[in-house]
Amino acid sequence: MCGIAGVLLRDGARADPGLLARMAAALAHRGPDDRGVWCQGPVGLAQTRLSIIGLDSGHQPMLSAAGDLALVANGEVYNYLELNAALARQGCVPRTGSDSEVILNAYAHYGLGFLTALRGMYAFALYDARAGRLILGRDRLGIKPLFYTRLPQGIAFASELKALLPALPGAPEIDPAALRQFLQHQFVAGAGSILQGIQRVPPGTALIIDRRLRSELRRYWSALDVQPRQLTAAEALEELDALLGQVMREHLRADVPFGLFLSGGLDSAVLAALLASHEAGRIQAFSVGYADERSDELTAAAGVAAHLGLQHRPLRLDLRQVMARLPLTVWAADELMRDYACLPTAVLAETAAAGLKVVFCGEGGDEVFAGYGRYRPPPLERWFKTLRHPGSGGFRTRGQWPRGWVRRLFGPDLRRVQEADRTPFVAAWRATPRDWSDLQRRQYTDLVTALPDNLLVKTDRMLMAFGLEGRVPFLDHRLLEFGLALPDRLKVVPADRAAGTPAAGKWLLRQWVATRLPPAHLRRPKQGFHVPVDVWLQGDVALRVGAALGRNQGIRHWFRAAAIPALARARGAGRGNARVLFGLLQFAIWHRLFIEQPGRRPGPQEDPLEWIASD
Repeated sequence: MCGIAGVLLRDGARADPGLLARMAAALAHRGPDDRGVWCQGPVGLAQTRLSIIGLDSGHQPMLSAAGDLALVANGEVYNYLELNAALARQGCVPRTGSDSEVILNAYAHYGLGFLTALRGMYAFALYDARAGRLILGRDRLGIKPLFYTRLPQGIAFASELKALLPALPGAPEIDPAALRQFLQHQFVAGAGSILQGIQRVPPGTALIIDRRLRSELRRYWSALDVQPRQLTAAEALEELDALLGQVMREHLRADVPFGLFLSGGLDSAVLAALLASHEAGRIQAFSVGYADERSDELTAAAGVAAHLGLQHRPLRLDLRQVMARLPLTVWAADELMRDYACLPTAVLAETAAAGLKVVFCGEGGDEVFAGYGRYRPPPLERWFKTLRHPGSGGFRTRGQWPRGWVRRLFGPDLRRVQEADRTPFVAAWRATPRDWSDLQRRQYTDLVTALPDNLLVKTDRMLMAFGLEGRVPFLDHRLLEFGLALPDRLKVVPADRAAGTPAAGKWLLRQWVATRLPPAHLRRPKQGFHVPVDVWLQGDVALRVGAALGRNQGIRHWFRAAAIPALARARGAGRGNARVLFGLLQFAIWHRLFIEQPGRRPGPQEDPLEWIASD
C-alpha cells in the first residue's frame, strides 16, 4: 500500500525532481517506509511505500531490466504468485519479491491485455518509453484512488488531491455542481472531483496518454457485463464456499502480521470466521463503542471474538474524543464526503497502526449480497418516489438537505446547478441491462457511486492517514460478479407477518456462516456504524459553530451566511437537521485546508471549532 504521483509533459519539457519531491511529501502518510523519485525527460514518477510484500526488494519507481518501462504502484496484486509462475514459464523470472513487479512484467509480455489478469486492489502508473505512452490503471471496484489533471504543460496524477495541489498553476477552484452533490448526498459521484479540472480515473479503467498528450479511456471490466443466473440454494452455497476460500487464500498473502476491524455486524463476523478457518493465527480484532452509552456493538463483537478465539481489543470512546478527530479526518479524506463513520474509523486506524500494517475490513458485503434496507422498499414507497422523481426506479431520489434550508442557505452559484443533484444515480440506473431485476439495479447503482466515491474513500483514506492497509475481500470482483448475478430469492427474504419476522438481506451469506457463528449474532438486526453527532452538535456547541461559520471565506462565498444563526439556534435547541450544520462545519474546515492554506495537517486531537474561521 503506497502513494503514487507523477507528470507527463509536452515534448521539450523536462520533469522537475523538486516538484515530484513535493508531490511525494504530500503522500508521506501513505508510505512511511520508503520514498523514491525518478525523472527521465518529460516523465517524472514518485512513490511513497508501505512495505507489505517483498519488504526488502520492492523499492519504487521500479524499472524493467531493459530500462524502457517504469512503474509506480499502490495496493496489492493478490494473484502475483500465479502470474509470476506463468511468466516464469515464458522465461521472465521476477527480480524482486514485490507483488507490484508483476504489473511491469505482465505488461512487457502481454501488452494492455494483461489488465484482465490482475486480481486485487491497485492503482498504478506505467511509462512505456518505446511506445511513448503513460498508462494510468485502476482496479475494478475503485478500491484504490487515482486522480489526474491537465496542466498547461502536460498531465499530472496522484493518489490524493492534496498531492496534485503543488502541480497546479494557480489556486484550486471548487466545482459548484460537485459541492452541491456533497451537500445533498454526502459525497461527490462520478468521474469529476470537488476541484475543477481534477478527475478520477474510473474504476475498471486504464487511461492511456501518448507523447502528444492525447488520451484514451479504456475500460477493461464492468459489472454491466454480469448475466443473471438461476441457481438453487445448494448450488449457490457450494459455489460461494469455494469462492470465499480462494479469495481469502489470496488476500492472506503478506509478509507482515494483520488484524481485523470487528463490528457487531455480519460482514466483519464472516471475515473473522474465514480468518479462523484458514488458521491465520491469533488475530487481533479491534472494535469501537462509546463510553457514555451501552454498546451493543461491543457486546456482539466480543461474543464473536470469544467464539472464534480472537484477541479482542474493544475501544470505549468519549464523544468529545471522537469529535476531536474531525479536522484530521477532513484532511485525510481529501475529498468532501460526510460519512460520520470516518471519525471512529480514524481512532481504530491509529490504534491498529501502532502494531500492525494490515487489517481486514468488511466493506462491500452489503452491496455484493444486498444487505441494505434501501434495496427492498415497500412497493407503494417505490411507486411514489418514482412518480415524484423519475429516472432511477425510486432509488436515491431525495437530497439530504430539507428544502427550506436549501432555499435559505444556498448561494446563487449552488442554486444554478440544481440539475446535477441526481445525475450520477440516474445515469447508473439507466445503464443497467433490461433483464436485471430492480434489486440488481439498486446494487449496481451503489456499486458505481456510493461504494467507490464514499464508502471506499473512508476505508482507504482513514487507514492510510496512519500508514495502515485495509483489505476488503468482499470486493474481490469474482465475489461481486457472483453476488450480483444471484437470483433475488437468494439475497432477500421477504417479511413474514404471520411469524412476525421482518425482511432481511444477505440471505445466502447468512446461510453460509450459520454454523460458524453464535446463533444469537445472526438474529441481530442490521445497524449502521453509529456515531452520535447529533448529541454533540447541540446546545452551546451548535451556537459556537454557527458564530464561527460566518467568519469562514468559503461559507461567505457559497452560502447565505445571514441565515446560519437561525440554523444554529434551531440546532442548539435540539431541533433542525444536524446533517445540515455538520455539513457546513465540515466544508468550512475543508476550505481552510485545501483552498486557503493547502499543506497544513491537523493533529489527531483538535478543537474542530478552531479550524472553522478563516485567519
